[in-house]
Amino acid sequence: MAESIYRIRPVLTGTMKVDQGAYLTWGRGVGKEVVIPATAWVIEGGPYPILVDTGMADSERASRWHHDGIQEPGQDMPSQVRKLGIDPNEVAVLILTHLHWDHTHNMKAFKNARQIVHRQELAFALDPIPQYYRSYEAYQLGLEAPFKGLEFELVDGEREVLPGITVFPTFGHCPGHQAVEVRTERGPYVIAGDAVMVYENLRGDPEARMPLIPPGRFTDAIASWESLKAIAGRATHALPGHDMRVFDKEVYP
Repeated sequence: MAESIYRIRPVLTGTMKVDQGAYLTWGRGVGKEVVIPATAWVIEGGPYPILVDTGMADSERASRWHHDGIQEPGQDMPSQVRKLGIDPNEVAVLILTHLHWDHTHNMKAFKNARQIVHRQELAFALDPIPQYYRSYEAYQLGLEAPFKGLEFELVDGEREVLPGITVFPTFGHCPGHQAVEVRTERGPYVIAGDAVMVYENLRGDPEARMPLIPPGRFTDAIASWESLKAIAGRATHALPGHDMRVFDKEVYP
């Protein structure tokens, strides 16, 4: 297959309210409530549609089990791809950065897609420790996770899943997080998932001698820091998972 030059389109699947310091910027903005997007992505320019993540749950489920969330009518991922002229059945590849609730809802609508996830992430998601039951909508809560019953293509490390599209481990936010490097006409772009929550993570805090500011939410602080460093050093551009400013452009680059 010839290598494609891709474009990346951010998709807003809803919004939620979180504590800035607890989730987005470690030690900064603690107690400050902010509204953030649940972002998914469409990769264009190849022979068939490719998705990265599928976004959040409906408003009632989000607010009942997670955060005060709003998903407006038509913001779910199947509706969003139809607006772009894509039949969900035509989606050939779905890459999951990880399996948290705000990245995986409506996965089953893309029934013909290769569903690609890191092996460690699936293993943890199927039987998480109690403090992450809600993140994965675990069966222990009486919920059915959106990924339950799906057959995944499992990866163990860095791998080119399509010509010009590479997944690579970015552990820390969760045990099997991965980012997606996409070749574009302006060099590599990284869809960072929650390894980079907001642009401030990459800008750092020089006064505190912090070249980077890690996200506030992690299962492994050291791995999260190393993943942030790896993304900062790897790509011309990184696209964060929960920054409303990614919607300043309709498509990248």
